[in-house]
Amino acid sequence: MKHPLPGLVLAASLFTQSASFAQSGMPDAPPSPQDTVSVQKGMATYRGYTAPTDEKALLDRLHLANQNEIKAGQLAQQRSQNPDVKAFGAIMMKAHTALDQKLTSYARSKGLKLAETPKPMNDAEEAAMAKNKATMEQLQVIRGAPFDSAYLASQVTGHDAVLGMVHTAQKALPKASPELAAMLDDLDKQVPAHRHQAWSMLGKLGDETGVGGSGPGHEPPPKP
Repeated sequence: MKHPLPGLVLAASLFTQSASFAQSGMPDAPPSPQDTVSVQKGMATYRGYTAPTDEKALLDRLHLANQNEIKAGQLAQQRSQNPDVKAFGAIMMKAHTALDQKLTSYARSKGLKLAETPKPMNDAEEAAMAKNKATMEQLQVIRGAPFDSAYLASQVTGHDAVLGMVHTAQKALPKASPELAAMLDDLDKQVPAHRHQAWSMLGKLGDETGVGGSGPGHEPPPKP
């Protein structure tokens, strides 16, 4: 079965990235004695992932992640022909809408106006934001099986990145407000479940897309 080349190339690229995360540096890998938090120019780094040490900057990025999940879920409704992918997209829309409502409500209580597009704090973050934007643009022009594989692969890497940011924030902000700490704990529970579901569904696409090979049997061990 032939598929549009841009969608297949994107799917293969994203799957390669997810496999790379699975083999090294995933936020749910067992910790090592070298795990430490470093802070430079307002950005904390932990096990290869980063998070702002400023509360508003962190909220901005979590808000952006939620909005991206909602938009991608909407695209799944429009561009996928797979009922399971559509259902997963609907779940992501509902879950991240609820998460974002809590986040924005908390921001309002603190008198904070969240940015729709946060300004990158360093070159690495600028590159990551550009890659996420490019992925979203690609998802808007492909459909069917190529969309399914690209969407699910981006869900794996996207949830990896968010979970890494959450873990970094938890380490770097030990004196966070109870409300923020509770939101981070909630994300720490929900994001791995979302990631696991996307990973499993990507593996089930298998031979149809030519980028299969993931799935529960190949997934990295859970965080202890």
